[in-house]
Amino acid sequence: MELKPYQQQVIADLSMFLEYIQETKDVKEAFYDFWAKHPKTPLFPFVGTAIEPYKNNIPRVPHICVKVPTAGGKTFIACNAIKTIYDSFPLEKPKAVIWLVPSITILDQTIKNLKNPSHPYRQKINAHFGNKVEVFDKATLLQGSGFNITSIKEQLNILVFSFDSLRARNKEDRKVFQENGNLQSFEAVLGKENDITLGAVIKYLNPLVIVDESHNAESDLSVDMLKEINPCFILDLTATPRNNSNIISFIDALELKKENMVKLPVIVYNHQDKTEVINSSLQLQRRLEIQAIEEEKNGGKYIRPIVLFQAQPKNGKDFINEEEEKSNVQKLKEKLIELKIPENQIKIKTANINEIKNEDLMSKDCEVRFIITINALKEGWDCPFAYILASLADKSSAVDVEQILGRVLRQPYVTKHNFPLLNLSYVLTASSKFLETLDNIVKGLNKAGFSDKDYKLVNSTTIEEPKKQNPLAQLDVFASNEQLVKDSSEDITADIDVTRISMPAETPSTTISEIEKTAFDQNEIFERTVSEIDENKTIVLPNEIQQLVKSYSIKNIFKEEAKKISLPQFFLKVPANDLFGKKEEELPLEKENLLEGFKLSQEERKIDFASISSELYKVDLDETKSEHTPTFVRLDGLVKESVMAYILDPSRKDTRVKNFTKRIMDIIGNMYPIPDKEIEKYIKLILEDFTDEQFNDFANNEYTYTDKIKNKIKFLSEAFAEQKFKDFLDTDKVFIKPSFNLPTNISPGTTSKDITKSLYEKEGSMNGYEEKVINEIGNMTNISFWTRNIERRGFRINGFVNHYPDFIIQTKSGKTIILETKGDHLDAEQKIRLGNFWANKAGNNYRYFMVYERRTVDGAYKLEDFLNLIKNI
Repeated sequence: MELKPYQQQVIADLSMFLEYIQETKDVKEAFYDFWAKHPKTPLFPFVGTAIEPYKNNIPRVPHICVKVPTAGGKTFIACNAIKTIYDSFPLEKPKAVIWLVPSITILDQTIKNLKNPSHPYRQKINAHFGNKVEVFDKATLLQGSGFNITSIKEQLNILVFSFDSLRARNKEDRKVFQENGNLQSFEAVLGKENDITLGAVIKYLNPLVIVDESHNAESDLSVDMLKEINPCFILDLTATPRNNSNIISFIDALELKKENMVKLPVIVYNHQDKTEVINSSLQLQRRLEIQAIEEEKNGGKYIRPIVLFQAQPKNGKDFINEEEEKSNVQKLKEKLIELKIPENQIKIKTANINEIKNEDLMSKDCEVRFIITINALKEGWDCPFAYILASLADKSSAVDVEQILGRVLRQPYVTKHNFPLLNLSYVLTASSKFLETLDNIVKGLNKAGFSDKDYKLVNSTTIEEPKKQNPLAQLDVFASNEQLVKDSSEDITADIDVTRISMPAETPSTTISEIEKTAFDQNEIFERTVSEIDENKTIVLPNEIQQLVKSYSIKNIFKEEAKKISLPQFFLKVPANDLFGKKEEELPLEKENLLEGFKLSQEERKIDFASISSELYKVDLDETKSEHTPTFVRLDGLVKESVMAYILDPSRKDTRVKNFTKRIMDIIGNMYPIPDKEIEKYIKLILEDFTDEQFNDFANNEYTYTDKIKNKIKFLSEAFAEQKFKDFLDTDKVFIKPSFNLPTNISPGTTSKDITKSLYEKEGSMNGYEEKVINEIGNMTNISFWTRNIERRGFRINGFVNHYPDFIIQTKSGKTIILETKGDHLDAEQKIRLGNFWANKAGNNYRYFMVYERRTVDGAYKLEDFLNLIKNI
């Protein structure tokens, strides 16, 4: 199981944030830089205008949040994030994760999945940590079973707790902070003078804390609990971040829908009464199942659509006692049986009754098609076969589906099904207070991390504006307990008329036809939207981001001319895997295509380590005392003596190269697409020539030495890629064709001064030199328009490096000029060469220029010479 593109983006965002921490050595500054420079959409983190400033909830501990909607794979993202986070820490740090969950249901589910060696969660973590992983629950930890001073040094330890079990509210939970002889081995690190408790051990481990459903853990008590366990990093996962959250990644519904994670939009239909709701539920379930059977016959996977009947007592609250609850839901079950539905197809799941406990709802052997619930499915229950939420609330009530709407959103098998109706979910209601019901549906979508754009209403005649009245008039403050019992115990099935319910027939009812038509239409709209996004390569911003970002459109005067521009990019011919005999296909060229056959271990290894003493990082020690400076910032010279003594031990001289190689490999991290084996061989060859003095110097300055090696590998790979690029051009394996269209709207974040002839209403920010250059160009009579090309989001010259030039300029003669401006202190030989390759292949209507202010560089222009030239193009 691999990460979906949007999940990869979350990990990329996390990695970028960690890089900014290493650069700034300050969490608050890192958070600001992250959003001010984000490649997808830079946002100023100022109160009231965009992302708010970093909230320092726990001093010196990075505490960030990822917003992922229901069914978006939060847990799998967290499993991948563990390695990304620990890659930023000193290697010798014990690797411990406190995984916090909000309820016993989710606790049991999380422990079961993380312990299961065949589950994708555990498989991913095992792959990242070389199978040296152990998962503990609280009981196992208190017993000291497999958890000791040795195990914490040799493996990744994941400790799963509920929030409450670390808040020490009751006698059982307080055991975490009581003396425990089973943990005596930790005396070596905690000291004989201190109590040996599980809480003390956790505090010593300085763990990474993952908070699942973090919106449940923002009380003062919860924050105090987080402080008490002495975390090194806190990662919050939630669909609904609270105001106190430092969000670094937003995932939108469209991303989930594109990857077939969810059944959206939700199709909503309001009926006249409960009888109609049941009638439509049975018919729609049968229609969906017939299509699912056809889908399976044609090679699709098995699906058995399930209806969730949400039974609610008249007062809208939970039943007063178990007998009353059982009586009411049982009556509904009897009504369904009266309609000739086999009893084994109907199950009850409420707070006190659980008939699906031992059912594998995804199995072909399972017969369940109808589940009766109240709110017992509000969390920790995931069955993708649940398609229809049918509310049987009293007609005079606003239907409250907020708690369980998310249970019908997960898409079976994470794949798009051929029959469109199997790609959506459905809510059927009967309420005279339907506007309030819609409000609850939106709340339910919000609770699942979606928005009011993610449901569609089937035309219905039963929507009425609720009458405005004094809200106090609806309350009887003198109602007795007896009256409340009487209201809540009323038979919720009393007004269901089974004689009006027709069992599913071949011809759908008018209601079902309307629902199906809306579903087909909405599915078509979505498919068209995705197609347009893919064709135009448009970046779709998450809903929350759209509300924070200003976008600017092309000026009307330039729209027609801009529409005609399609900038060439490089493409690669590759063998096609096609059943119809197609031998080649054309794909955009990526750098990894140019590194096939690169043998790093066979490259030269000359690196100037002698200059390191003058290049060592300069760190102001006072800076590390800031309340915003995290404890894991990497600095040379801070490695534990015990670790280096082990590596440099004279008795281990034969294994010294091996030990150093492993350490360097861990620091370097992933250098895809160069294989780890090739990097390992190359490092070993370098270290074999080291003297004892160099090994000692390396031990004290390992990050600086490693950077030298990493930069050398980067230089060699880029040189190889450039030569391969030239070869591919000469043999026509790489070619150029029109590909990039100017977007109709841009969201540059910070904007520049208004300069004449800009393509958009506002352009992205520029430095002083860039403003000077483009102002001169904009005032030339032969220029039609210009635009600031946005780094990492705009036009890319793709080759042996990725080059995002500063400006795209259109002349009145029809020539398109690509311009890169460079300060005189900067080198850019690679970009100059790539730009010139591009211009030579793009054709006579395209030009590329690299422009320095005064410096003379081969292949580039000085500003004065360039301005004299461009005015004649």
